[in-house]
Amino acid sequence: MVIATRKTPASARPAPKRSGTAASSPKVAPRRAASKGAAASLSLSSKNYSSWSLRGWLMARLAGLEFAEVVVPPDDADARKEILLLSPSILVPCLTHDGVKVWDTLAIGEYLDEFNPGSLLPRDRVARAHCRALCGEMHSGFASLRSALPMNLKGDFPGFKVWARAEGDIERIVAIWRECLATYGGPFLFGARPGLADAMYAPVVTRFLTYHVPLAPELAAYCRRIVALPEMQEWIAAARLEPDDIDELDMDF
Repeated sequence: MVIATRKTPASARPAPKRSGTAASSPKVAPRRAASKGAAASLSLSSKNYSSWSLRGWLMARLAGLEFAEVVVPPDDADARKEILLLSPSILVPCLTHDGVKVWDTLAIGEYLDEFNPGSLLPRDRVARAHCRALCGEMHSGFASLRSALPMNLKGDFPGFKVWARAEGDIERIVAIWRECLATYGGPFLFGARPGLADAMYAPVVTRFLTYHVPLAPELAAYCRRIVALPEMQEWIAAARLEPDDIDELDMDF
């Protein structure tokens, strides 16, 4: 396995514009600075294809954790299996921090919220339970969506025909987003700031844009808000610079 380590930049660089993703970022309350601790590292796979890597990376950035990226090339056999949904366990991303090693994405989110309380989970007990339930649903479900619409930030597939089974997953996600935006007032799923739920569903946002999934105006606006986050712009810019492609996920229709 070839490992490349690089420091995550402190500032975000905007990505090249793509159809359907341009938006001005909403005003978000400044994130509370995280306390300094031991050096942290986060293992990642492909930024173009790996939805789990995006989730863990975005959680760490939203929580204010400084970390080094440990990049596992997509031609690594284990990383490739996970990207192609052929692995029974998701071992990327993996967070190492202060003597702790956490490799499950949802567990990473819980750990980071303990590291910087309130940075990812709602403070209100009822809202927090709701958030955990929806994140758990994304963590363990939506298999048809994952198979039918693999994450591919460099791809653009207008007129893409969605499988019937994936349509049920899309309808459920649309219902989740609509309920959260109505209940907590937006602009993000649980209020004024992006948090754990937004990080968990961020790869779905990119899928909906890549495959031009029709959405109601308020949900399309939510997708634009997520993509316009500085952290997302930084990730997308890096994904576009990746030299490696995975043929199985570069569909041509």
